[in-house]
Amino acid sequence: MTEIRRIVANLAVDDPRADAPFWTGLLGLETAMDMGWVVNHRSGAAQVQLISRDASAPEDSRVSVEVDDVDAVHARAVADGYEIVHPLTDEPWGVRRFFVRTPQGVVVNVLAHP
Repeated sequence: MTEIRRIVANLAVDDPRADAPFWTGLLGLETAMDMGWVVNHRSGAAQVQLISRDASAPEDSRVSVEVDDVDAVHARAVADGYEIVHPLTDEPWGVRRFFVRTPQGVVVNVLAHP
């Protein structure tokens, strides 16, 4: 069975950096990653990502799920007939990922750090 390493909410915003004072100041999170189009704030295991527009996928995801074996999850998603929104891809920022749509239409970013 696949190990889930983390699940992070992806919040759609116009400018991911504009909310930094709220997350880091008011709530005391640290900025763990800032790529301009996506900013991740965290404190321990708690994380939130602010995304303006995904850099390479045709749709934005609403949640990111990091797994230990993204290839195995992708193979199961395909075998089970789920819609793959973004193909299994090695991204230039160091993750291997794909996007899949749930039966209710939520786009999920499934990823691993190789």
